[in-house]
Amino acid sequence: MTTSRSRRAIGAAALLTAGLVLSACGARVDAAGAGAPAAAPSCVDTSGNEIKVGFLNSRSGTMAISEKTVYDSLSLAAEQINAAGGVLGKQLEIVAEDGASEPTIFAEKAQKLIRSDCVAAVFGGWTSSSRKAMLPVFESNNSLLFYPVQYEGLESSKNIFYTGATTNQQIIPALDYLKEQGVTSLFLVGSDYVFPQTANKIIKAYGAANGIEIKGEEYAPLGHTDFATIVSKVRDAGAGAVFNTLNGDSNVAFFKEYRNLGLTPATMPVISVSIAEEEVGGIGVDNIVGQPVAWNYYQTIDSPTNKQFVDAFKAEYGANRVTSDPMEAAYTSLFLWKGMVEKAGSFDVAAVQAAAGGVSYDAPEGTVTVNGENHHIAKTALIGKIGADGLIHTEWTSGQPIEPDPYLKTYPWASGLAS
Repeated sequence: MTTSRSRRAIGAAALLTAGLVLSACGARVDAAGAGAPAAAPSCVDTSGNEIKVGFLNSRSGTMAISEKTVYDSLSLAAEQINAAGGVLGKQLEIVAEDGASEPTIFAEKAQKLIRSDCVAAVFGGWTSSSRKAMLPVFESNNSLLFYPVQYEGLESSKNIFYTGATTNQQIIPALDYLKEQGVTSLFLVGSDYVFPQTANKIIKAYGAANGIEIKGEEYAPLGHTDFATIVSKVRDAGAGAVFNTLNGDSNVAFFKEYRNLGLTPATMPVISVSIAEEEVGGIGVDNIVGQPVAWNYYQTIDSPTNKQFVDAFKAEYGANRVTSDPMEAAYTSLFLWKGMVEKAGSFDVAAVQAAAGGVSYDAPEGTVTVNGENHHIAKTALIGKIGADGLIHTEWTSGQPIEPDPYLKTYPWASGLAS
């Protein structure tokens, strides 16, 4: 469907003026799929006063608990951009589709957005399965996807910009933090799909190189709600901590069972990489208070830019709503695309790709900059703990943005993981 409802553009001009910082450095990613058939000519229409962009998020199914807020933040960003004059003088016309928590539907809707709706770029996806299902669609059509969620790394594409963290910006800092806390053994729990499986492969390689024993590894299907057996195995293993890569509403059942068996952050902490402020309410604060999480943004970041963002989001969607890392990365992605387009002076995909390197934005999480070689962005790592107020409070920070290293080339223990 095409959405056009008006939203209050609180702080739009200030965010735009302060946010975009362009530079001329950076290189293009090597073309993917060399020798593949040429993509059909773009049908993007730049002749009028509007330009179409696509939002593709799960607003139904097991991932809706996480993805609805991403759609909301993208809508807020579009409203603010339009209120401040649009992109190259054109207003954004949003074409929104529901990925329905199914990778095949994400691929089908991506094809529709590109070939039927003729959008200039698509913003969305959450699970790595959805991203990998869409990747060949964007590469074969030579279109652009902006993917807003932390993921397992070991990937780059000239047709995808990754505005969430890659492994060395989230998972490895989390492991470093646990090591600093004296953790010498881990139990791995995850959803049964690409991200947790690949993340755990990396975690096991890190553990082997850093003296951390892996005492168990268990997976559950997305949407799984019976964790009695898995949590019993976790309890009996007696690991120093649990590394949690569950996604979606499975986390609700897992943490309720964890608490039911008397396990606590003090006895066996669970560090999570897919639980943000939005999920805390669904899980129940009492079930998860005190547990650590690893991200690059929290609502509690104390900066004028973040305060403006949080105030605008709450004014638009309600004072009880919270902001979180994936939705902030999605919000940021629309402003980064705007910066790339305006640096290129064109909506043309090749021109945007060539202009991408070095484009920066003063985001709510702090300044982020696009790496033109791998299409990821530099991000500051944060370890936080969930408070009784339902918010996440920073316990540890990398102190400065970490350059993205999706293939972990700078980590000797990771050699061979990408093969």
